[in-house]
Amino acid sequence: MTDVQARSRAAHQKAVEFSVADIARFLQETLGQKLVAYIATVSDPKAVGDWARGVHAPRPESEQRLRTAFHVFHLLQNEESPHTVRAWLVGVNPQLDDETPVDAIREGRLKDVVVAAKAYIAGG
Repeated sequence: MTDVQARSRAAHQKAVEFSVADIARFLQETLGQKLVAYIATVSDPKAVGDWARGVHAPRPESEQRLRTAFHVFHLLQNEESPHTVRAWLVGVNPQLDDETPVDAIREGRLKDVVVAAKAYIAGG
């Protein structure tokens, strides 16, 4: 198993084991409520706060997007600062045809974003 594969597996494990409330709380604290709402395709950013407090749960599609963003954040955070990870998420990415990772996650291109994150940490 390569180093990238091991890191990806560890980040994926966190994304699976953490509750959606914990994931929403982490993303809200690191990315901000509005950006997390955008990623999850909800129009009201207050919904993210409700998820973080465990008041409501997101729709399955939104939960999948949150778990992918969380996975990618932790995968990249092994190599980079939280500030750099946030910049990677909102910056245009050549691996994603010059779209931003947050736009790709929002569009449901979850696998593409994980592949792009792996390429980034592998130096590609």
